[in-house]
Amino acid sequence: MVAEQIASRFGPEEARNYDPYTNCMTFRQWLAAGYRVKRGERSLKSVTYIEVKDENDEVVKKYPKTVNLFYIRQVEKITA
Repeated sequence: MVAEQIASRFGPEEARNYDPYTNCMTFRQWLAAGYRVKRGERSLKSVTYIEVKDENDEVVKKYPKTVNLFYIRQVEKITA
């Protein structure tokens, strides 16, 4: 889902460089890494599933949650 959005915005070559663990993160994750989102950039949408467990640690329910991500080309290093 995210790779398709990257391909439509930045081209198929850039979609091949997509790595969800290193170059596509949430706003707060980028801040913690020393980067900020460039002005005017719009987030990429993704969905993750949250599991609700009971006291026996068994999954009772799963529900989808929308996550807003930013690709590495949408951020810049914070300079003091």
